[in-house]
Amino acid sequence: MVNNQFPPDFIWGAATASYQIEGAVGEGGRLPSVWDTFSATPGRVLNGDTGENACDHYHLYETDIQLMLELGIKHYRFSIAWPRIIPNGRGAVNQAGIDFYKRLVDSLLNHGITPHATLFHWDSPQALEDLYGSWRSREMAQDFADYVAVVVSQLGDQITHWMTINEIPCFTHLGYQVNTVPPHAPGTIVSRPKEVWQTSHHALLAHGLGVQAIRANSPVPCTISLVDNCAVTVPIAETPEHILAAKKAFHLCGQNGGITVPALTGSYSPALLELLGNEAPDILPGDLEIIHQPLDQLGLNIYSATYVRASDNQMGFEFLGLPKGYPRMNMPWLNIVPECIYWGIRHISETLNRADLPILITESGCAAEDELNQKVEVIDTDRIMYLRQHFNSAHRAIAEGYPLKGYFVWSLMDNFEWAWGYQRRFGLIYVDYPTQKRIPKASFQWYAECIRQNRVV
Repeated sequence: MVNNQFPPDFIWGAATASYQIEGAVGEGGRLPSVWDTFSATPGRVLNGDTGENACDHYHLYETDIQLMLELGIKHYRFSIAWPRIIPNGRGAVNQAGIDFYKRLVDSLLNHGITPHATLFHWDSPQALEDLYGSWRSREMAQDFADYVAVVVSQLGDQITHWMTINEIPCFTHLGYQVNTVPPHAPGTIVSRPKEVWQTSHHALLAHGLGVQAIRANSPVPCTISLVDNCAVTVPIAETPEHILAAKKAFHLCGQNGGITVPALTGSYSPALLELLGNEAPDILPGDLEIIHQPLDQLGLNIYSATYVRASDNQMGFEFLGLPKGYPRMNMPWLNIVPECIYWGIRHISETLNRADLPILITESGCAAEDELNQKVEVIDTDRIMYLRQHFNSAHRAIAEGYPLKGYFVWSLMDNFEWAWGYQRRFGLIYVDYPTQKRIPKASFQWYAECIRQNRVV
């Protein structure tokens, strides 16, 4: 592939999530999610921001689809809000919620855009938190599967690309903390690490039961993915010893050994279980078979990575901290490590031995300090720099034969950035929140040109 050309069937898209863009939290029969409760709690979200209005996509989706057409994407990844479909988390189905997504998907299809629907992107029903503590309970997995069955039976004639759950570590390991207030919703303090690992185990069960529910309820053939944000290990230099170190380290980086590894291989990483000892989660007979469902593809959300080098310690590797002046985008964790895309893909294929699994980058992008200039433009050359390097990393993976099939930029537009509220902007489109005016940024025009030429420009 000369000149950074991508394969002719490469998927270029953009991604969003329900709570971050929809607003209309009290409309159409929707009841509160844990994020409504969390963001309304003083001191939890920057500036007291909530998702109450967000980008008002609930009412302005037609406008947003016009912008997608202008961008040139033929694929759009969004999420469905569980509290819109089954407001109490279990029990009565809310037809108005289903109808909203039917309108959205109809409009996408009428404009030649393929919908890719994520069934859970963190906004679980507050009612289930009140009932049994959300992910602390195994019941959550079955309630999720029941919700999935409803959505897929109602929308499965229009949506044929399903993603079960988005980023398990973020709503489990960042939402439940031992004897300290967690940084993320629903903000539950627990007494030991085992309880935290139990929440991610229940989320894995929810994914597995969700896959089964999709297959049982889809009226037409469909593709099913898990969306994982594995922690990527990058060798400090691509020599055999450092590459081996990065592969060894992958199992113990972040929560990989207890989330990515069991989902894709059917067993927890032995190295992690040894490390956890008595703090490992309770795994019941049959759990791993449920968790390890056949997938049609894997979604990877990748923004950054951790450098690793070979070491003569017991493990054979060491994680390397970053120097003080290391470049990053406008988030404390958003260190610029473009090789993260290539190595994330390569680890799935080689380190976990899943070269059979087609991969989509389902999120990758950056927060930048976007400002409107006097001409009412956002000249975000820093975001273009970030995306260009990451697209090149993706191109390298394809050129070396790894099965990367598509790339969804995060995000289509600025939105409610969780605990950072509206202060951090990830969008290709600038949103002026008081007026809800949309202003495509310089990165929007640049990405449109990449899509038009099907290469990195």
